[in-house]
Amino acid sequence: MPRFFVRKDSISDGIVTLTGDDAHHISRSLRMAAGERITVCDMQKFEYECELTDFLPDRVLARVLSTVKCDTEPPYHVHIYQALPKGDKLDSVIQKAVECGVAELTTFESERCVVRAKAEAEEKKVERRRRIALEAAKQSGRGIIPEVHPTVRFSEAIGAAAQADIPLFCYEGDGTRPLPQILKRLRGELGEGRIPTVSAVIGSEGGFSQAEAEAARAAGLFPVGLGKRILRTETAASFVLACLVYELELSEK
Repeated sequence: MPRFFVRKDSISDGIVTLTGDDAHHISRSLRMAAGERITVCDMQKFEYECELTDFLPDRVLARVLSTVKCDTEPPYHVHIYQALPKGDKLDSVIQKAVECGVAELTTFESERCVVRAKAEAEEKKVERRRRIALEAAKQSGRGIIPEVHPTVRFSEAIGAAAQADIPLFCYEGDGTRPLPQILKRLRGELGEGRIPTVSAVIGSEGGFSQAEAEAARAAGLFPVGLGKRILRTETAASFVLACLVYELELSEK
């Protein structure tokens, strides 16, 4: 069943109003008709089974048939901080991260980044990245559209990441702690009436410099290793998220 995201105020008196690209997609691309059904998410973790009723010039209306709480969102909030990679690798990072449950993703520039953000192109790039997140959210049945933020400096990234309950700094150098050890701590915080927050800072193809690792430690991040093998930058985010899913969603408590 086609899946769409709307703001809560687009649902009133049991009627959902879809406009813009969504309305065009329903009527022109999918060529749907009155009586057919769609799934609508309000981006507050509720989803609605709806029946299309009216096709107007600037909008499509649908009647709510049933409402359920979306069960595809993880019981924690993860923010990935990804150093800018080369080529189109970031497209894959965003897509797979959304599939694996990320809530937010922020790109940043580190010392060893080959790619640098250009102010004049950043707005269009962020818009494109958000479209990738939207399509991945639809495909994977997410209850929200994960937010993709504009690129920031390394110092800003680690400063923001340090505010999470569990701030991870993915590092292949010395002095790291095993990721499972950190996840067990997080697991103990689940079910306490709030959603714990996790951040994971991931480097570019060249990794992090020693100075950056020391700055991350000083900011309060936990340096963690991701196993004995060296992961590509486009693999690391999915790996961390998959570990979170296994430990906190799939494993028995």
